[in-house]
Amino acid sequence: MRFADIPGHSDIKQRLVEMADTSRLPHALLFEGPSGAGKFMLARAFAQYIHCENPSGDDSCGVCPSCQQHASFNHIDTIFSYPVIKKSGKPTISADYQAEFRNLMTEYPFMDTDQWVVNLEAGNTQPKIYVDEGAELTRRLNFRAHQSQYKIVLLWLPEKMNEDTANKMLKLIEEPHADTIFLMVSNNPRQILPTIYSRTQRIAVNRYDDAEIAAWLREKMAVDDASAASIAHISTGNMNEAISLVKISKIRKVFLDLFIELMRKAYQRKIGLLRQWSVDVAALGREQCLAFLDYCARMMRENFILNMHVDQLNYLTPEEKSFSVNFSRFINERNVLKLFDVVNSARADIAGNANAKIVFFDVAIKTILLLKA
Repeated sequence: MRFADIPGHSDIKQRLVEMADTSRLPHALLFEGPSGAGKFMLARAFAQYIHCENPSGDDSCGVCPSCQQHASFNHIDTIFSYPVIKKSGKPTISADYQAEFRNLMTEYPFMDTDQWVVNLEAGNTQPKIYVDEGAELTRRLNFRAHQSQYKIVLLWLPEKMNEDTANKMLKLIEEPHADTIFLMVSNNPRQILPTIYSRTQRIAVNRYDDAEIAAWLREKMAVDDASAASIAHISTGNMNEAISLVKISKIRKVFLDLFIELMRKAYQRKIGLLRQWSVDVAALGREQCLAFLDYCARMMRENFILNMHVDQLNYLTPEEKSFSVNFSRFINERNVLKLFDVVNSARADIAGNANAKIVFFDVAIKTILLLKA
């Protein structure tokens, strides 16, 4: 990963280069900021720059043996540490999921935490950094750097350390080896153990602006200008969200069609057709049903805002807006909160493995009543 591969953040890139060039490298550096802001990419590029054998002055060369090893995630003096799920009956360390993590860095370089849960097949289990990881890092850091001046630990989401792990990690950070640098990346720095947080030098990484996201989508994902601008606006600075919106555009079209069908048939009180609608939605499967209910909640919010004429807070695609311009007047202060309650209750039922056909038919009947409120 080179700095040139990362959109924006020119001031941070310059600061990092100056740190390395002047040998003012902190033993623990924390990149903190919102998800999807490119923090881990910056940490990876910084590690590669430090290890690069022929840096150009503002970036790593990208062609020396060290850069090539970074590109393949095989640099011997680079250690990746990240949250995983517990394996029963044996120590649980990051290396157990090395292939899955490399896949995440390749396919989702802005580090989508939801996708990481999918890669881990974690289900409802929340990934953590367990105490075994602290012991493994202690073991590995006791060896001297092999081919570089520094060993670099790229630690993703230190806020996911449990208390025992954090205490073990604290000792490593308080009494660092002279040839070791920790580059930590956090989405929620307030959840990091305060004694660890206080011993880091922090770099705040702000979310992207719409223009930066739109440019990335046009260049890297071949998205047309109008769609790129719309998606950039909806994603509110989160590159992961923007990429996800592009990748799921087809399913979002299905969701929009189902939402429109629900609202039109509910307004017309076509109960028989709504029963079939419930069957069609249930056929999507549990995860997509949950995603559809999230989509419904978002569309209700956006239509309410559109009805209130607060355009600067509205985040609708052109297709969504085409429907919502005329529909939004039916989502008002008298029914919007009750509609949210219907959707949230349905989501809880589906998550609890309730019969989806019954749940969605109940949503349809309640929507009939509330649209007339």
